[in-house]
Amino acid sequence: MKTELQILTDKALSLLMELIAIPSFSSEEDKTAEAIEIWLHSFGISVKKWGNNVYAFNRYFDSEKPTLLLNSHHDTVKPNSAYTRDPFRPHIEDGKLFGLGSNDAGGCLVSLMAAFTHFYNWENLSHNLILAATAEEEIAGPKSLRGLLPHLPEIDVAIVGEPTLMNLAIAEKGLIVFDAEVKGTPSHAAHPNENNAVYNSIAVLEWFQNYQFEKVSDVLGEVKLTVTQINGGKQHNVVPAKIDLVIDTRVNDCYTNEEIAEILMREAPCELKPRSLRLNSSSIDRNHLLVQSGLALGREAYGSPTLSDQAALNCQSLKMGPGDSTRSHSADEYIHVREIEEGVQLYIQLLKSFLSNP
Repeated sequence: MKTELQILTDKALSLLMELIAIPSFSSEEDKTAEAIEIWLHSFGISVKKWGNNVYAFNRYFDSEKPTLLLNSHHDTVKPNSAYTRDPFRPHIEDGKLFGLGSNDAGGCLVSLMAAFTHFYNWENLSHNLILAATAEEEIAGPKSLRGLLPHLPEIDVAIVGEPTLMNLAIAEKGLIVFDAEVKGTPSHAAHPNENNAVYNSIAVLEWFQNYQFEKVSDVLGEVKLTVTQINGGKQHNVVPAKIDLVIDTRVNDCYTNEEIAEILMREAPCELKPRSLRLNSSSIDRNHLLVQSGLALGREAYGSPTLSDQAALNCQSLKMGPGDSTRSHSADEYIHVREIEEGVQLYIQLLKSFLSNP
């Protein structure tokens, strides 16, 4: 006879295969939201919805207790052109479950859902539990976790399910995207021009390549500046008035996004404009009981260079989940079945340790 853990894991895997088969691009997640709602209802769990966000509270939710949020997303990016398999046909081959969203972040989501279900009817937990299966994470949209949070009670700490090989991402870098202009004098290419915007951009590119911020994080390392786009000129015989650049800036936990923007806009040798300052870095104290519970299970702590819904949270948060971040957004995306099995088991062990402490 199968144990409760085995049954939960089997049902989590079945749900993941169902979710893979349903296209759920950001802002188009209504069908996967419905599947998630039905799955939770099958365990007698009362479910709420806001947009395509599905959420639930543990049965013995007590407003006097602190609250732990379990969050992951059910939207996906669009499959890239390098796919050789049908991204919407879930199938298991050599222990790997293939399909769009299997690794990012379907495996994390269904494993967290299984863990929440395990504890749903437990009494006398140290924290309330809120499960949130959220939308629009891939585009950081207005109807993502950020939009859902005002509809939830205050969150004291969170686990955000993203593929980390079930290790403990105790910090993640924030993000600022800057649009830059390198100006010059427009002219006919046949005439002399000592203020060519194209040539002016060489020094600007070298400045961004060599610039270093003073503060280096013990967990996240340096702030990283990367010029990712360059555009300018429309005709072969016309020197353009300006060159447009895009700079991807990954911010460590030593700076706020506002501080980074102020420094760069003051020092950069070109005009800069940030698109948004809301995607700040996130972290949790290494001595937090949640982290210590994970370390006791033999998991490793590290700093993550990638962004997640942690950026929407104002509380301490831990990023952790089955799967490997390097597979995210890749062609023929997959997750190992054993990773989901391990994910369910480790989430439950982690929460059991954490939730049993006063």
